[in-house]
Amino acid sequence: MPPPSPPPSPARQRRWPRRLARAAEPVAIAAAIAALGLWCSVPDTARLAADNPSSTAFIDLRRGEAEAAGRPFQLRWQWRPLTAISRYLRAAVIYAEDYNFYRHDGVDWRALEHAMSADWNRGAMSIGGSTITQQLAKNLYLSPRRSLVRKAREVLIAFALEDHLSKQRILELYLNVVEWGDGVFGAEAAARAWFHHPAAALSPAEAVRLAIALPNPITRGPTARDPELTRKAVRLIRCLRMQGLIGAVQERAALDEVGAPDERVLPDREVAAAAAAAATAAEPAPEPAAAVPAAAPEPGTSRAEGPPPAAPAEPAPAVPAPEGPPPTGEPATGSAPPATATPEPTTEPSGSDH
Repeated sequence: MPPPSPPPSPARQRRWPRRLARAAEPVAIAAAIAALGLWCSVPDTARLAADNPSSTAFIDLRRGEAEAAGRPFQLRWQWRPLTAISRYLRAAVIYAEDYNFYRHDGVDWRALEHAMSADWNRGAMSIGGSTITQQLAKNLYLSPRRSLVRKAREVLIAFALEDHLSKQRILELYLNVVEWGDGVFGAEAAARAWFHHPAAALSPAEAVRLAIALPNPITRGPTARDPELTRKAVRLIRCLRMQGLIGAVQERAALDEVGAPDERVLPDREVAAAAAAAATAAEPAPEPAAAVPAAAPEPGTSRAEGPPPAAPAEPAPAVPAPEGPPPTGEPATGSAPPATATPEPTTEPSGSDH
């Protein structure tokens, strides 16, 4: 039996910490350089407080794709102030995409954690959980490509947008630049393309159908009929009713229009009880703003490519931050609404990345 090997000398043992420290130095330097590069890549968002963008990353992307395919690209893009966009659409987009829009600082960390946990459980890293501010950052400056680096840039740009812009301005920008079809960008062009009238004249059902088309209107347009989309539409209509934006007659008409004639109209007593419970449990929104009726439609026709006109200088009131949770159901792909006891609850997994 061979004799046991002698223990390492103290001098040899002390060399390991020095070697680890030397190996960690280049890693730390590389990480610092990468972080500095990400920070320097954040564009100047302060100018958006007064100026409308002349183009977006998504518009440039779609134009390039059309040129590569050898087909014409017809841009339909008309800028409208927030007051000229139906309050039903403003509310429906918040409920569908980012329920905590008025409560977060650009990133809903809880929704992001849930989205990443769901991605991990199903073995795919789609990295969902984007807020409206993050989606605005992506539409203005980034691309649909999914990667951790793009997500990190999206978060940094979202923080910059929140630092320089009001919530109303962020919502106005988002509703004016988001893609709603082939060459269709913004609420005004979407309303005219899909429903043949201005965004100010959208009905509750039309607004809901536009909202559920996000974030991928190319594959699920507002006129698409699908059981899953119909369920989402019903939940958004319930949200509008629970928040007092529509009455029982409007709820019935909206349910019929989205293809859910068998869904019952919520009794007034249930709406009142749910609103009272939500008002007791909900936290106050950091930036409440009273909803106002949509402004009169502005005449005009679709315009060709080119920068849209600047919005009026005065701030545009937005839909108030939700005072309480909507009916339970599938959480939005952005911030998931908190659960509450409501008629006919359903539970489904959250959606995909924006």
